[in-house]
Amino acid sequence: MSLLQVDGVSISFGGLRAVHNVSFSIRRGEVVSVIGPNGAGKTTLFNIVSGIYQPDGGAVTLDGQTVTGMAPFQLARRGLSRTFQNLQIFQNMTVLENAITGFHLQEAGPLLPDLFNLPSSRARARRAEEGARALLERVGLGRAAEREAGSLSYGSLKRLEVARALAMKPKVLLLDEPAAGCNAVETAEIDELITEVAASGIAVLLVEHDMKMVMRISKHIVVLDQGQKIAEGAPEAVSQDPAVIAAYLGTDTQGEPAC
Repeated sequence: MSLLQVDGVSISFGGLRAVHNVSFSIRRGEVVSVIGPNGAGKTTLFNIVSGIYQPDGGAVTLDGQTVTGMAPFQLARRGLSRTFQNLQIFQNMTVLENAITGFHLQEAGPLLPDLFNLPSSRARARRAEEGARALLERVGLGRAAEREAGSLSYGSLKRLEVARALAMKPKVLLLDEPAAGCNAVETAEIDELITEVAASGIAVLLVEHDMKMVMRISKHIVVLDQGQKIAEGAPEAVSQDPAVIAAYLGTDTQGEPAC
């Protein structure tokens, strides 16, 4: 059974049709990648699924419930979390404090105990810290917990973002360019982390330009071009699809790849 189902979603901005009639699904524990040339509509599609954009048409279903157009905080409560292409890290806070911010849904409680620092408030804060430290160990940042986040390498900051997203205990995790700007070693670390996350039962929806990484870890690939789905399937089939090759390389009038 599909955990996330996207059915015929479309959106336009003025006269620009950014996404048109795109459908796909993802099951628990799968890694599904959305790929395509620059401007193909990948991030726009992510913004529809994660509630940032309201689609003009189509539907999004999460774990059997229609969630089309719900706000991001509502989707987070239902089990959908995401990272962004551009880092959203609090650079002047510690690594641990950044991870703790991901537990805000679990920390919610009555105002009075927080105002007076009552035992119930301290217990919630302690659970959040323990959970954050466990997640930092999971993503390989346990020893950096007390460091200022701004002192970390770019690849470590990407893993910190994943840790914070995991703190929300998602059923579906959306990763927008998690390896962008990373070197080969950092990409391999993120590759391993995504594989482990999926193995734990979380569905991972990925946008990534690193095709080697996509082909290694994806169960299923959806290809967009000019806002439309032009191919879908297993990595081996997609990589040999003429429409995909044409979208990435271009073709001349005889249908041969353009130089």
